Amino acid sequence: MLRYIIMRIIYMVPTLFGISVIAFVIIQLPPGDYVTSLIASMSDSGQAVDPAEIARLRAVYGFDDPAYVQYFKWISGILLHGDFGYSFEWGRPVSELIWERLGSTLAVSVASLLFVWAVSLPIGIYSAVKRHSLGDHVFTFLGFLGLAIPNFILALTLMYFSYKVLGQSVGGLFSPEYAHAEWSWGKFTDLLAHMWIPVVVIGTAGTASLIRILRANLTDELNKPYYVTARAKGLHPTKALLKYPVRIALNPFVSAIGWVLPNLISGVTITAIVLNLPTAGPLLLRALVSQDMYLAGSFILLMGVLTLVGMLVSDLLLAMLDPRIRFDQ
Repeated sequence: MLRYIIMRIIYMVPTLFGISVIAFVIIQLPPGDYVTSLIASMSDSGQAVDPAEIARLRAVYGFDDPAYVQYFKWISGILLHGDFGYSFEWGRPVSELIWERLGSTLAVSVASLLFVWAVSLPIGIYSAVKRHSLGDHVFTFLGFLGLAIPNFILALTLMYFSYKVLGQSVGGLFSPEYAHAEWSWGKFTDLLAHMWIPVVVIGTAGTASLIRILRANLTDELNKPYYVTARAKGLHPTKALLKYPVRIALNPFVSAIGWVLPNLISGVTITAIVLNLPTAGPLLLRALVSQDMYLAGSFILLMGVLTLVGMLVSDLLLAMLDPRIRFDQ
């Protein structure tokens, strides 16, 4: 098992290098750069564009350097000094902007993930064991409904319900009186009161899809000889169900970690904009639109890193669930 972990970590190194190169190439693909966008914005607003000032900005930010020189400066700053570069639009170091949004992003996304697992696991097991029952049909209908409704429409609906019925302030993660207050029990409870809307909205689509996947996988396992034999030998139905077929059918849940972690940043951007959440998604979108290259590139690189970490965690958990994986290494 230790050898398996070491080899997986070694494989991550060249992959990370490739991701960093691809991320930098992607942010260089659109024509122009941040200064070009700034010139266009100033011209649209009727402001005079000073050629000398533009030339100074291009020299200061290194836009006239070859692409490989810009990449080397960026990646060496990250590796040697933890410096992700400078955000031209915000006028601040990229690392500060990332860490500011990381806490709220993790809180919303981890809570959504726990919601998805807590809801989809029991429903998926029930639907597989009670196939074609009334409950199965009801959950199937709700699952398709969850997949069909766009997240932003569900967000607007729940915001209206929260404001009209519950009397809560809508948008953001805190009420106005707690937005800039120090942490206290009152601020924590206010966070929980606002957290349920983004958690339900973000988790709905994932819950619906995992229910269908778990139902299909578990239904297939219930018809296999090992489960039929265990039941025939008198093993308790609940123990036989949870110890063998459910354990194997859990693979999709564990595998989902690989795409859930990068989803912490970019997967809920539209929902975050509608709900006015201080998460990383809207910041990434704004950086891409304004061609704030170091901010956008750092987010894309961070998404790649989270994908690799998620795949590593997923592989380790799968090895724990399925002995065939670790014995084959």
